[in-house]
Amino acid sequence: MVSGSGRAGRAFLLTNIGELTTNVAAPGDACGTLRDAAVLVRDGRVEWVGSADAAPTDVPVVNAEGRAVIPGFVDSHTHLVFGGDRAAEFAARMAGESYAAGGIRTTVAATRAASDDELRARLAALVGECRAQGTTTLEIKTGYGLDVETETRLARLASEVTAEVTFLGAHVVPAEFAGRGDDYVELVVGDMLDAVAPHARWIDVFCEEGAFTPTQSRRVLEAGRAAGLGIRVHGNQLGFGGGAALAVELGAAAVDHCTYLSDDDVAALAGSDTVATLLPGVEFSTRQPYPDARRLMDAGVTVALASDCNPGSSFTSSMPLMIALAVREMGMTVAEAVWAATAGGARALRRTDVGVIRPGARADLVLLEAPTRVHLAYRPGAPLVRAVWKDGAEV
Repeated sequence: MVSGSGRAGRAFLLTNIGELTTNVAAPGDACGTLRDAAVLVRDGRVEWVGSADAAPTDVPVVNAEGRAVIPGFVDSHTHLVFGGDRAAEFAARMAGESYAAGGIRTTVAATRAASDDELRARLAALVGECRAQGTTTLEIKTGYGLDVETETRLARLASEVTAEVTFLGAHVVPAEFAGRGDDYVELVVGDMLDAVAPHARWIDVFCEEGAFTPTQSRRVLEAGRAAGLGIRVHGNQLGFGGGAALAVELGAAAVDHCTYLSDDDVAALAGSDTVATLLPGVEFSTRQPYPDARRLMDAGVTVALASDCNPGSSFTSSMPLMIALAVREMGMTVAEAVWAATAGGARALRRTDVGVIRPGARADLVLLEAPTRVHLAYRPGAPLVRAVWKDGAEV
C-alpha cells in the first residue's frame, strides 16, 4: 500500500511523478509523456493533470518519489470464469503435442460440474491477480458452458465483476452436438442468446477451422447485433481464414488473435475502426508463431494487447508479461506496447473513459516501482506494480 493514498470519493494529489504516461497524444509521442508531473483525483475521476510545480496544494498528497505512472491496463480479452485445470494438456504440449481448439471441451465438462460458489471463488482469485498486476478494466467471456443454463450462469457471474461481459456460446461445438454444428448454432442464436443477452454487452464467435465456419459465424454475430450486443471475433489464430474479413465487414469492435493475416486482411483492418487485438500469451504457451505487430502498425491498423487468460492456451493474468513479449517477439517498441495494453484495449472495448489519464477519465492509475515504463519490458517477470488505483480508490 502507498501511505496516504485514496479511498473512493476522496480527493488526493499524486505528485512527483518522474514519468507520466497520459496517452493524450502529442506530436511524435502517442503516449503523451509528461515529466515531473502530477495528477489530481477527485470522486473517482481525474480532475487535473500537469506539472508538479503547478499542482494544487489544498488536497492530501501521495508522493510518487520520481517513479513512473501509467494508466491502468485494459485487458480486453479474457476467459476468467471456468472450472477445472488443464496443466496436463500444457505439459503434453511442451512435450511436442500440437494445440487444437478441441481442448476447450475439457474445460466445458469441468465448468458444467462446478457450483456457482466454486466458479465465483476462482473468478475472484483471478480478478485479484489481475488487479495486483495493474489491470483495472477487464473484459470477461463466457464460452465454457455451451448449454443454456451454464452459459447464463457464466455471464451472470462475470457481470458481478465487470460491465464488459461477452457472450461466447459459439466457442466450439459441444460434444453432444458433434457433427451437428448448424443445429448448435440454432441453439446459440435462439434460446441461449435470449437467456444470456441481459447479462452481456458483447457477442463473440470463434471463426476458425475446428470451431465455426464464416457462414455460421455471420449468423451468430448478426443475431447478437439484432439483440443489441456489440460484436467481437476470435479469428485467424490457427490459420488463414475469414474471421478478420468478417469482423471488418460487420463493424466489429475487435478481431482477436490475428496470427495469420493476408495482405487483404491487413488492408481491410487498416481501413476500418476494428481493432486487431494481439494475444502473445497464447503463442508463448502454444509455441505457435507470434503475430507480426510491426506489419499491422506500419499499415495503420490499431493494435491492442490482451492476456487471453484462460486455462488452456494462455493461463496468465499478467499484462506486463504481454508487453514484454510484444516488445521481444512482435516488433513493438515499449511505448507502442504500453499504449496497446492501455489505450488500445480501451479502443477494443470502445471506451473513452479508461486507458488514458486526462480530466474526466476514470482515475485508474498504476504506480510502477521503476523510473520509466521501459522497465515493463526491460525487467520481465519482476514485480514492478507498486500501487493501483481503480476509480480513485487504492486496490
